[in-house]
Amino acid sequence: MTTNVTIGLLGTGIMGAPMAVRLARAGYVVRVWNRSRDKAAPLETEGVSVCDAPTQAVRSADVVIVMLSSGQVCDDILLGDDAVLDAMTPGSTLIVMSSIPVENARHQADEAEKRGIHYLDAPVSGGEKGAIDGTLAIMVGGEPATFDALRPVLAHLGNPVHVGPAGSGELAKLANQMIVGNTIATVAEALLLAERGGADPIKVREALMGGFADSTILRAHGQRMLDGDFQPGGPAKWQHKDTSTAMALSDSLQLDLPVTRLVDALFQAMVEHGDGDLDHSGLIRELRRRNALLE
Repeated sequence: MTTNVTIGLLGTGIMGAPMAVRLARAGYVVRVWNRSRDKAAPLETEGVSVCDAPTQAVRSADVVIVMLSSGQVCDDILLGDDAVLDAMTPGSTLIVMSSIPVENARHQADEAEKRGIHYLDAPVSGGEKGAIDGTLAIMVGGEPATFDALRPVLAHLGNPVHVGPAGSGELAKLANQMIVGNTIATVAEALLLAERGGADPIKVREALMGGFADSTILRAHGQRMLDGDFQPGGPAKWQHKDTSTAMALSDSLQLDLPVTRLVDALFQAMVEHGDGDLDHSGLIRELRRRNALLE
């Protein structure tokens, strides 16, 4: 398949690199930029062009996808010196797939509109494996017509669902991260209890699968906990970023969300103890640490 649609992709980390590969293999013309150019260089074997500046990657592109680390970094690249939004072509579409605060997404949408650029916020869930396999859950905010026009692009990356106006994708991602983080904490506590109580945690996990306690977290991350395999698919530091963002938003809405607040504190402690680059399933290490079971 070939297409004359050009896509500029900013950020080729754990998620961005396999996304660029999938789009190139789907026939799109893909140009990428990454702050560390050497990390993006291997993409050239897939026919991806690696650019030296973000403005170079987006100039004349039909679609620009942003997969950067935080709301502040996105704002700096999109709206700061040598602003990407100013280099984009009117009528093109900016898709911010980073997990960022809702207010950042809404502000970016306003700034894009001023420049005649369409905007979608489309954060994802599914980790590195989902990015490689094209099975990401994609939560999209923005104008329905823009979503309909860009659905074919997003469909190469996973299952896109339109959830409301600009900022709504980020709201959905916060809800997702609350469920993920809270469930990781519960699975970790349950396996630790089983272990310390004298049961075989491997068999306990097996016994729970298929019942009401079953979940993707129990199956995938429960196995990681049992194996002690914390090679990051979703680093704990990004999980903490999202749960703390959820807490800030809940405070602004005068909501009391006590479970997520406790889990957010656990992830904060995990990061402070030097485990922030581990997979978020490594939260079981923080629970072991709290119980004097890990030095």
